[in-house]
Amino acid sequence: MMLKVFFSYSHRDEELRNELEVHLSMLKRQGIIDTWHDRRITAGKDIHGQISEHLESADIILLLVSPYFLASDYCYDVEMTRALERHQTGAARVIPVIAQPCAWQAAPFGSLRATPPDGKPVSKFPNIHDAFLAVTNDIRAAALEIQKPSPDSSRPISPARPVTPAARVLEPRSSNLRIKVPFTDRQRDQFLEDSFQFIANFFENSLAELQTRYPEVETSFTRIDAHRFTAAIYVNGVKQASCRIWRGGSTVGDIAYSTGDLGPSNSFNEALSVVDDGLSLLLRPLGLRLVGNDRQQSLSMQGGAEYLWSILVDRLQ
Repeated sequence: MMLKVFFSYSHRDEELRNELEVHLSMLKRQGIIDTWHDRRITAGKDIHGQISEHLESADIILLLVSPYFLASDYCYDVEMTRALERHQTGAARVIPVIAQPCAWQAAPFGSLRATPPDGKPVSKFPNIHDAFLAVTNDIRAAALEIQKPSPDSSRPISPARPVTPAARVLEPRSSNLRIKVPFTDRQRDQFLEDSFQFIANFFENSLAELQTRYPEVETSFTRIDAHRFTAAIYVNGVKQASCRIWRGGSTVGDIAYSTGDLGPSNSFNEALSVVDDGLSLLLRPLGLRLVGNDRQQSLSMQGGAEYLWSILVDRLQ
């Protein structure tokens, strides 16, 4: 089954969109995806109607996130809003592609796992092709996951209600339309898996950057298996900080942190657990290093990764 991919982007980022589409060529040649964006609209066609039609039929919706995207009323209020509605019902998969540095974590899609990994903007890569290769790999993985037959695939799916983007722009309405919904075990497990992989990539890239910035620093990152890794920081050859991070269980949080890359496998100094506020899935620290109200804070994937990283580098600062 060929999946339909929809680009939601600001025309100020058209060059980046074009470059990404080039990188997706192999997925198109393999018959995995087909792409669409508004530059495919031919003369005489209704622009809003065409965008709405392709947005409603898309299997994967790419948000090309930049300051221009966040500032665009049409991208933000019409395309992104409808995309997230379809994502929430499982009718489509929304993938934020962080094109330019911006405050995207505060947007409604801030809790979604973005690409490139760690939310590093495409424009910040020394070689932009490295960034788009990572994006392409993430899109491929998402497409192959979507193509897997679902246990409930025999059940009919109610068609999504058509939306007229023009009406969304012209008719006044509230932007406060989020309501609490229950999250399934499958959604929680997927969020946990995505969070762990995000944290692992975050640590690996942060260690590499630390070593690049400081000539006297060497680092080590070791993936023990899919759900465990170790990290270490050496200054002038002396190990100054290290840790183990792994997927926990019923006796600890969902993601456990242990100071030191050696030692008993069941000892930990901090942990993150998957929680929800009825609107989003989040990570909550056990709070062994926190006091007062800070123990009740809930974090995004980025926030959880930063929190654990701060434990590792604290003694070096």
